[in-house]
Amino acid sequence: MTSQLAKEMAETIGLGVVMKILFVCLGNICRSPSAEGVFRDMAPAVETDSAGTAGWHVGKPPYGPMQDAARARGYDFSDLRARQFSMADFERFDLIVGMDAENIANIETLRPDGNTTEVRLFTDYAAGSGTTEVPDPYYTRDFHGALDLIEECARGLKATL
Repeated sequence: MTSQLAKEMAETIGLGVVMKILFVCLGNICRSPSAEGVFRDMAPAVETDSAGTAGWHVGKPPYGPMQDAARARGYDFSDLRARQFSMADFERFDLIVGMDAENIANIETLRPDGNTTEVRLFTDYAAGSGTTEVPDPYYTRDFHGALDLIEECARGLKATL
């Protein structure tokens, strides 16, 4: 059953519908687990997960310096473990959010024929940010700057729900 069909059935019989959002970056150790951790704190009723388009870090926790920066702001996502994005995610989630255009392109290569799951850039939810991607702090080393933008995008996304 598709997530859209499940949602329509739940609405028909009067059940509350829980939105499912997947956050995606390259390795699933910096940006996407941070986005998941920040968003689950802001919108605990929304089901969230995160994944990477590459499988290098599968099973590993978020990157230590990223966790340190997040902990300094009161976020704890030490329970998260990296996983790789898969075609099945299109059926499991209502919205898939990529951190940059390359993530979006890699996600779209796995889209099943006929699937209509919405895929968006996270920065689409932070129009005033002046950027089209969440820079990867694994390379930039700007963990606090990444969190600033992730928090802005998360607030914007929450406002659309």
